[in-house]
Amino acid sequence: MIRLERRPEPSKIMLWLTPVLAMILTILVGMVLFTILGKDPVQTVAVIFLSPFSDLYNLSELIVKATPLILIAIGLSLGFRAGIWNIGAEGQFTIGALAGGATALAFHGMEALWLMPLMWVVGIAAGMAWAAIPAFLRTRFGANEILVSLMLVYVATLLLSAMVTGPLRDPDGFNFPESRLFEGSATMPLLLDGTRAHIGFIAALVAALAAWLLLGRHVVGFQIRLLGEAPRAARFAGFLESRVIWFCLLVSGGLAGLAGLFEATGPVGQLVPGLPVGYGFTAIIVAFLGRLNPLGIIIAGFVMAVTYLGGEAAEISMQLPNAVTAVFQGLLLFFLLGMDVLSTYRIRPRPGFWKAA
Repeated sequence: MIRLERRPEPSKIMLWLTPVLAMILTILVGMVLFTILGKDPVQTVAVIFLSPFSDLYNLSELIVKATPLILIAIGLSLGFRAGIWNIGAEGQFTIGALAGGATALAFHGMEALWLMPLMWVVGIAAGMAWAAIPAFLRTRFGANEILVSLMLVYVATLLLSAMVTGPLRDPDGFNFPESRLFEGSATMPLLLDGTRAHIGFIAALVAALAAWLLLGRHVVGFQIRLLGEAPRAARFAGFLESRVIWFCLLVSGGLAGLAGLFEATGPVGQLVPGLPVGYGFTAIIVAFLGRLNPLGIIIAGFVMAVTYLGGEAAEISMQLPNAVTAVFQGLLLFFLLGMDVLSTYRIRPRPGFWKAA
């Protein structure tokens, strides 16, 4: 009985207000949910959104959580702008951690300044190689990169599990499925002593700045934006779609692999089957919450980090189920996409709607 009518031009104000409105709606619906669960909604929301700022250690944990989200979302945003949908960043994250961690284990006990840069290179290369699979199948056979990249997540997760229960298992670990602990030059240097915040955050900020310059100042960025906004015009201008596909997937895979290495050699400190915790999927929300803008993604990464830490605090202090964080993130994505639709389309009743009513 109703239809969506495309607006002559999307509202610029609404495009930037959408993340704020989506966040407000998420909080309101969350409060209703907490009331149904028998919890004080105001107190629960306060715990979720204020506890991460309670002291220096919690602030440093925000950096720890935001770092992989920002890195992965930066890479994904480039592809999303071009209409290339890499949904398998979780797999590239896992492979980057596995390859970089295996490099560290190969030189276990060795103290060398070149080891960490080597691990970075290997982690990036591994993530790029994993992303090259959907890139090749898309450009060579027209395969859907959404399905291919998503299925490869499960392959990567099982490969990590097989390696830490087999060749990479700690010989002194009493047969637990985990690698040796990384030591010395194979661990990420810390930003603040006594915390887990590491220099990977600096790398995330550099990646965001580089992506911002690429999109706004470089011809490759222009090709990415043009292919996403007007693909026919891009082809008419002579831009090769296959090159943009390869570039976006390789960059997003490399950054996801680097994020995985940071997680393994930073807060986790070893390879374990539970290393992939959903950052690759959550980064999709971060990318859209930041309006696919590299600088906006930095803010969005911290917002999502707050939901992680605040959700964990609410689980403990308010005795909430451990799914509360996932529910909040799902609601945020739902309202974000819904508000995006309404910023581009307006709701119109079909002819005869009022008579039928």
